[in-house]
Amino acid sequence: MNARTVLRGLLAATAAAILTAAAGEAKVSIEKIQYYGQPNCYLLTNGRVDVIITTDIGPRIIAYRFTGGQNILSEMPFDEVVRTELGDWRPMGGHRLWHAPEAVPRSYSPDNDPVEVEVSGDTVTLTQKVEPATGIQKQIAVTLAPQGSRVTVRHTLTNRGLWPVELAPWALTIVRPGGEQVIPQEPFISHDEKKLPARPLVLWHYTDLSDSRLKLGRRFIRVTTDPANDNPTKLGVLNTLGWTAYQVDGALFIKRYPFQDGARYPDMGCNYETFTKGTFLELESLGPLARLEPGESVIHVERWYLFPAVRFSADDEELAASLAPIIAQTAD
Repeated sequence: MNARTVLRGLLAATAAAILTAAAGEAKVSIEKIQYYGQPNCYLLTNGRVDVIITTDIGPRIIAYRFTGGQNILSEMPFDEVVRTELGDWRPMGGHRLWHAPEAVPRSYSPDNDPVEVEVSGDTVTLTQKVEPATGIQKQIAVTLAPQGSRVTVRHTLTNRGLWPVELAPWALTIVRPGGEQVIPQEPFISHDEKKLPARPLVLWHYTDLSDSRLKLGRRFIRVTTDPANDNPTKLGVLNTLGWTAYQVDGALFIKRYPFQDGARYPDMGCNYETFTKGTFLELESLGPLARLEPGESVIHVERWYLFPAVRFSADDEELAASLAPIIAQTAD
């Protein structure tokens, strides 16, 4: 073995050691901060992205951003309220947990009170008091990866009542307005090859498919906001591909969620829904319907990612080609 070969080997070993050491130094820091008018928030950061959760209300995630960048989640005024028999529910923006199917006033049980907090390693867990009207207890556990942008959001619903309850976990993310959401269509297969339907597309009574905020294409369903259009609209799908993308102001938000083949999903078979009204845009994933006996729980897990923005071409095929390598990075 000559000296040049030995030198190359030493350099390679040194480079590998540096990379290993750098990877070993990557970690998540968690600190208590004030944010969005809330004095008791927790900031999770790995130097790449930040996640901020509040303990004074919730359980809620109120920020997800590149470190030092803009929040991809919406920050809504606290004075916006939905008045119900159970009290005033405030949208407030950010990410929350409900149980489906939707009903008034049950779904709008207020989450204005402080939550119990547990910090363990890279995870912060928020547990709400039992909802008096439903007997359901909500919990959100947030885990930030030491490197990259992945956030794992574990949603748990527990029946603390005295009788069985049928429900589905429902994870709702209000995003900062002004961007564009894409929901992937099922792969296009010709009539010669496939005769059976691919999936349901579910509409509500107030859904208007001629609405300019909705665009149904061959590869994607696209959804945007319109501040001048305060009419609500909503649609839902069974998404076997398990992801949705939203781009705004230089950031691309990927939200991943599971699909369980053969499971019974709410709302005529939806594991994903979206809702918009004015500047409000919500990305909603759902788990299967579950019958919970007293004391039983159901869990629904999302994974979040942030990437630098890509050009959202008006052409579906071009956009699909741009997104493909990014989506592949989230398939872990």
